[in-house]
Amino acid sequence: MNIDRFWNIIESARSSAAVSGMLFDEALVDLLAGRPPQEILEYAERFDEVHDALYRWDVWAAAYLIGGGCSDDSFMDFRAGVIALGRDWYECTALDPDSLAEHPAVIEAADAHGDEALFYEDVNYAASGAFERLTGNPNAFHEAWAEYRSADEQDSDAVDMGEDFDFDDADEMHRRLPGLARLYLRAGD
Repeated sequence: MNIDRFWNIIESARSSAAVSGMLFDEALVDLLAGRPPQEILEYAERFDEVHDALYRWDVWAAAYLIGGGCSDDSFMDFRAGVIALGRDWYECTALDPDSLAEHPAVIEAADAHGDEALFYEDVNYAASGAFERLTGNPNAFHEAWAEYRSADEQDSDAVDMGEDFDFDDADEMHRRLPGLARLYLRAGD
């Protein structure tokens, strides 16, 4: 599956969720469950690629501000949430994580002092949910994935996360993510 096909699936699920009133992750599982198993595995591979591409300190800092802190697990959910926003927001975030300061959900959450904007755990499991729906077997995806990945000859190079910095240093956060810092860091933080 090429990257355009991957993003078409994401956008189709977003449209379906908007029309039906379903949650995005449910619409995504429905859409994937209508595909052949091989295509679900290919989707999962592309998902992992775009998800991993956001595994950077600057993106984590954005998640830290938006979430009022951000553990490893929460950062997984945040990256899934950025993917759920669609290709345009994903690409903006990948280019400049501070661009999320302009997203309506982020602005609304900041105004309400909420910390749940963009953290979307269930998106991480859409492929396995679709596979289970197709097969009735909760382990089918993991078995198929292990076989699929064993046939894949990709290198597992270490990820370059960019420059690490102190997320609790308000001055540093204002310097690196000025828009998000204005939204989430109050005077005295």
